[in-house]
Order: sequence, then C-alpha cells, then structure tokens
Amino acid sequence: MNSGGLLGMGFLKSRQKQFYLPEPQTDFIFSIISEEFGVMGVIIVVALFLLLVYFGFKIAINAQDGFAKYLSFGLVFQILIQAIMNLCVVIGLIPVTGVTLPFLSYGGSSLLVSMASIGIILNISKNS
Repeated sequence: MNSGGLLGMGFLKSRQKQFYLPEPQTDFIFSIISEEFGVMGVIIVVALFLLLVYFGFKIAINAQDGFAKYLSFGLVFQILIQAIMNLCVVIGLIPVTGVTLPFLSYGGSSLLVSMASIGIILNISKNS
C-alpha cells in the first residue's frame, strides 16, 4: 500500500509504469491495477477470479459426462494456477516466471487459450 492507497491514484496516473517495472502491460499488470485503483481494485480483481473459479467448479460438478467433468476441472484449475502464479510474482513471493495474468495481461496466445478454455467450459455447462 505504498502509493496506491485505498482507492488508488486514479486511472492512467500510475508512476511505476514509467521507469520502475520492466513490462508493466504483461507480467506486472496487477501492480499497475493496484496502484491505479488501490485496495478496492485488488479486491475486485481477486473476487472476479474467485467467482470464475467457483462457477467453473460448479459447472464441473454438475457435468453429466466424466470426460466433460475432468476437462472443465482441468481448465478452471489451469486458469486458477496461472492467476495465482502471476499474483505471487507481482507481490514478490516467487521469482519472475513470465506467466501472464489471465484475461488482463497483454499476451495474445495467453488470452486466446484463456478465452478458448472459457468457451469450452460454457459449452460443457450448456450441454449438462
């Protein structure tokens, strides 16, 4: 809570992205979100990921087919682990790994795989 505070500095008013972060739009997007939107922005982002995981696991539990159940569990777990790894890198718990934050980081292939995963999960929910 160094420069972000409770409500942040404001949209596009981050100072970290100018000189301090190596790739602010990719691996360290969460630090920019936390500085610009503060603790409230962090809570919102984490809550959205938790909602995604909750509803994904709920879809997986309600799936009728065994393959669909394990596939949706795996896809949700993949998104969860990727988000946890990125958040751990940003707050300094693990070394920089190059893992992007799903749906938020500037990465074409990561975004494509995350969107395809959600599409498959939604298809499983429609068919069960």
